[in-house]
Amino acid sequence: MREIAQDVARWLAGGRRDIAVATVLKTFGSAPRKEGAKLAYLSSGAICGSISGGCVESAILEEAAAAITSGVPKIIHFDTSDDDAWAVGLPCGGSIDVLVEPIDLEAFEAVRARVERNLWVTEVTVIGGAEAGSGGKLVLGDAPHPTGAFPRDLVAKAADIASTIESPRRVMLTPELELFVHPVAPEPTLVAVGGVHIAIALVAMARAAGFRTVVVDPRRTFGDAGRFPEVDRLYASWPSEAFKESPLSRDTAIVVLTHDPKLDDPALEAALSSDAFYIGALGSLRTQEKRRRRLLDRGYDERRLSRIHGPVGLDIGAKTPEQIAISILAEIVAVRNGRAARASL
Repeated sequence: MREIAQDVARWLAGGRRDIAVATVLKTFGSAPRKEGAKLAYLSSGAICGSISGGCVESAILEEAAAAITSGVPKIIHFDTSDDDAWAVGLPCGGSIDVLVEPIDLEAFEAVRARVERNLWVTEVTVIGGAEAGSGGKLVLGDAPHPTGAFPRDLVAKAADIASTIESPRRVMLTPELELFVHPVAPEPTLVAVGGVHIAIALVAMARAAGFRTVVVDPRRTFGDAGRFPEVDRLYASWPSEAFKESPLSRDTAIVVLTHDPKLDDPALEAALSSDAFYIGALGSLRTQEKRRRRLLDRGYDERRLSRIHGPVGLDIGAKTPEQIAISILAEIVAVRNGRAARASL
């Protein structure tokens, strides 16, 4: 949803309603994008998002135009066994099921409202059964929000099942009714403590990689907004104050970059007391040892301190601030994805 939300909102603000949305329901083999990928199509020919990295888009656009005209959703299957596999761009062994439907304005706005606030939301779409052609949806956020012909008597059951699902997939609600459940998790947040040169590059790269970004630095020179034109939130305050407004969560990666114990240590203590999925600290092995000793003296044991990645970043031989930022972001992504990677020395 995030990949199309901004452009579709702009189309709607301009008074356009002639919009169709394509969603990947299932992939097999080497299909280039996964379940939940979306593309939106405006009848004038504008598109946003992607369902295959360019492989089947041209064929989908024809179906999207037809869906706008007919008002009827349709599931299309592309397979390398099809005669037109080469034509639609799947000659490498992939198959893909795609739902193409006229936009459900009520459901779209309900989902977008939570996406913009970076809150968890789940969109449930009827794709099989008597109601499949009517475009019924259920949006799960603060409270269940059914739209269209979604069976009202099955809202509670659908909500219970959807609440256990963390990645997009098809499910059978009843023997006759199939749903596509599409959870949209909050974007991960990267918090940089210290508005140093590395942080400037790190924020720009993190935003491009899909992170919300926060910079914390009470020092006037380093916490200046002009240094971070792309950051989502800039706190010219101490970490303890900033984290009251932007609490650290399991979706947070935090990196301390100042080498100043007055800033780094309180930020690390807050991080160690949180569920942050990544904690990183810039500095040499000697700096890391001094920091470790200070935290041990404050009552932190070795098990808790082992959460800190320091020296921060992957060992790629980084020299410049930009290269160091790449190594840090690469390590954060690896940890986020459950991959082991060798740290810098």
